[in-house]
Amino acid sequence: MIEAVGLTKRYGAKTAVYNLSFQVRPGVVTGFLGPNGSGKSTTMRMILGLDRPSAGHVTIGGHPFRQLPNAPRQVGALLDAKAVHGGRSARSHLLSLAQLAGIPAQRVDEVLGVVGLQDVAKRRSKGFSLGMGQRLGIAAALLGDPQVLLFDEPVNGLDPEGILWVRNLMKKLAAEGRTVFVSSHLMSEMALTADHLIVIGRGQLLADMSVTDFISANSADFARVRTPHTEPGQREKLTAALMEAGGQVMSEPDGALRVTGLPLPRISDLAHDADVRLWELSPHQASLEEAYMRLTQGAVDYRSTDDRLAHLQPPQQPGHQGYGMPPQPVVQDVPQQGWYAPPPPGQNPYAGAPGQQPVPGPYAPPAAQQPAAPQPSDTTKDAR
Repeated sequence: MIEAVGLTKRYGAKTAVYNLSFQVRPGVVTGFLGPNGSGKSTTMRMILGLDRPSAGHVTIGGHPFRQLPNAPRQVGALLDAKAVHGGRSARSHLLSLAQLAGIPAQRVDEVLGVVGLQDVAKRRSKGFSLGMGQRLGIAAALLGDPQVLLFDEPVNGLDPEGILWVRNLMKKLAAEGRTVFVSSHLMSEMALTADHLIVIGRGQLLADMSVTDFISANSADFARVRTPHTEPGQREKLTAALMEAGGQVMSEPDGALRVTGLPLPRISDLAHDADVRLWELSPHQASLEEAYMRLTQGAVDYRSTDDRLAHLQPPQQPGHQGYGMPPQPVVQDVPQQGWYAPPPPGQNPYAGAPGQQPVPGPYAPPAAQQPAAPQPSDTTKDAR
């Protein structure tokens, strides 16, 4: 088991991780999520003893990593697939690691077969593709047959077959009772792989719960309703009936209505009473991506901006909606609960009016413990 208590890491004026506490338990795949710059890689480096915490501590099986006897046999990790001498072959690279840890050479050939690199074992790693490098890094992590495994973006560069293989590998390792800690930005993949989630933003804990509980806590189910597009009046009639009954309605880009606050049978009854025909009435459960975006939208440091050359585009003709997009939605009210799309760049819902202090988000430390706000610096170490 991995346990972090009050983990904090500062690089000069930059606070990469602040007062972070969590546990990674064996037997399940634990996903480690957060925006770029949230401190995921820094946290993993502290777990492996590569960075020394400024405060707090982290242990593996009750001991700091540096105090583990023959650590490669107990902990395997993939943090950087490029951390390989390009002049060495895949087998030579793994063999050198095995000899340092007292691992039999036979194990090298075994893990090369596990990751599918046995046919290129004698090729120099500098000629490997990104996906092949990822496989070699995973082989190095598995070399000592460890009980604790950490992977930072393990599916980068892999093809669909490789991604499926990694997914099944993670589940198999966890089913064997091992501790599996995986960092990734691919929400769809985490939804299929992880059983538990630890989510951080700006170096602080946002969520520590199962995938199911995370989606339920950070989103709301809704119903998608569609009326005949040939009869626009029915859409407005149904909207009025739903809102009068206490439902919350917003328009989707394709013209359908997204309804929250009313169960499907009630929506059907209201449509019947209003003499409105329905072309679609379907339930929708939020995805992990939607729940994640809902939780972390106020903790994103790197946002895109408007294209300053956009004004050079030719003007649209009168009445033209542009690029095949449907007419502007009639209902523009965003539901007040559940997931909603992140605001446009520069519109942070956690920020107050100009001249006011920002509204504390879920990632902010308690007021009594609030440290001096660290100023981002381009010259500080990357705390992704």
